[in-house]
Amino acid sequence: MLQIRPTCEHCNKALPYGSEEAMICTFECTFCKDCVELLHHICPNCGGGFEKRPIRPEILLHKYPVSTKVILKPVDLEAHYIKFKIK
Repeated sequence: MLQIRPTCEHCNKALPYGSEEAMICTFECTFCKDCVELLHHICPNCGGGFEKRPIRPEILLHKYPVSTKVILKPVDLEAHYIKFKIK
């Protein structure tokens, strides 16, 4: 079951359960579309790619609540670009 994290790990933008802006990697690291562009679609945590996060139907929120835990780990973009050889 996906956690459906509430914010972007880089910029802390709100990404509620129904957000069309939420992107996740295979480990469910969560970023907004704008930050994924800055990261050149490479997850700074695992090096994997991003996909649009599925939207949990509102009817399931009571039985399967979304996460309220904020993970904020702003990315050092210069180090990210060097690590993944981004020009």
